[in-house]
Amino acid sequence: MGFFDFMTEDIAIDLGTANTLIIHNDKVVIDSPSIVARDRISGKIIAVGKEANMMQGKTHENIKTIRPLKDGVIADFDASEKMINMFIKSIPALKKRMFTPALRMVVCIPSGITEVEMRAVKESCERVNGKEVYLIHEPMAAAIGIGIDIMQPKGNMIVDIGGGTTEIAVIALGGIVCDKSVKIAGDVFTNDIIYYMRTQHNLFVGESTAEKIKIQIGAALDDLETAPEDMSVQGRDLLTGKPKQVEVSHREIAKALDKSIQRIEDAIMETLSQTPPELAADIYNTGIYLAGGGSMLRGLDKRISLKTDLPVYIAEDPLRAVVRGTGMALKNINRFKSILIK
Repeated sequence: MGFFDFMTEDIAIDLGTANTLIIHNDKVVIDSPSIVARDRISGKIIAVGKEANMMQGKTHENIKTIRPLKDGVIADFDASEKMINMFIKSIPALKKRMFTPALRMVVCIPSGITEVEMRAVKESCERVNGKEVYLIHEPMAAAIGIGIDIMQPKGNMIVDIGGGTTEIAVIALGGIVCDKSVKIAGDVFTNDIIYYMRTQHNLFVGESTAEKIKIQIGAALDDLETAPEDMSVQGRDLLTGKPKQVEVSHREIAKALDKSIQRIEDAIMETLSQTPPELAADIYNTGIYLAGGGSMLRGLDKRISLKTDLPVYIAEDPLRAVVRGTGMALKNINRFKSILIK
């Protein structure tokens, strides 16, 4: 171990549309919403992560909240770079250092990403002192994080429902055999709820409120074994303009999300239909694994199971499966060299 190694720190990043997670020394040190608040006049970033998230939908014209990532890829280059930078600087162990150490990073990217988008992620990381930057595909990282031995000659199907994209992949022998990336995920669910509240209840709710509804009473099926209680939702009445409150049940949300969930189901079916027969035989035995925040939607596992006639398992701590896998790939970088993109 030379002086340079001592100067280098390893970090694993899951740069998500909704949340960014960073692992350093085998611990999740950053788990924050991917959002920044920028002062329009000076162009300075005033807040990032949780602080900026609280400002969302509550800003005046001089402050703008930006989500630098859209559909799992960098949409605002400048904001995303500042966001990554601020997250890395706020890692407790690196705060104490006099100067930013050189970083060896593994960053996770959606499987449907283009070369240009890939370069954007890499450049962003190199600018924040990333000396060695490796990229890993999201479904791969999710599989490792779930605890699947991806190097085996055995097929496994992963469905990772994030904020911007749903990644569906069949993995065998350390490679992705067939995959599909659809831009239907958590953000679309949130928008479905906003639209439903507007059309069915004449109630205008913001993004943060819709997100809360999704988490509290969101469902993929009408009949749940343990149904959540109805929720009181406050917003603005579209007819009178006054603030008002309505009661909403999980059944309504299931109805609101139905079409989007159908599109995810269709994508899963399509991926299954492209799977080579030997791997299809494996998947029949192993089932489908769900990861990502979207997989926590009540009854979604059951609904996908009914559609595919396969057992469906949700990863433990699905929100962190991808970053855990990215961290494991970083730790055993030599073993996983073949699946990392340099």
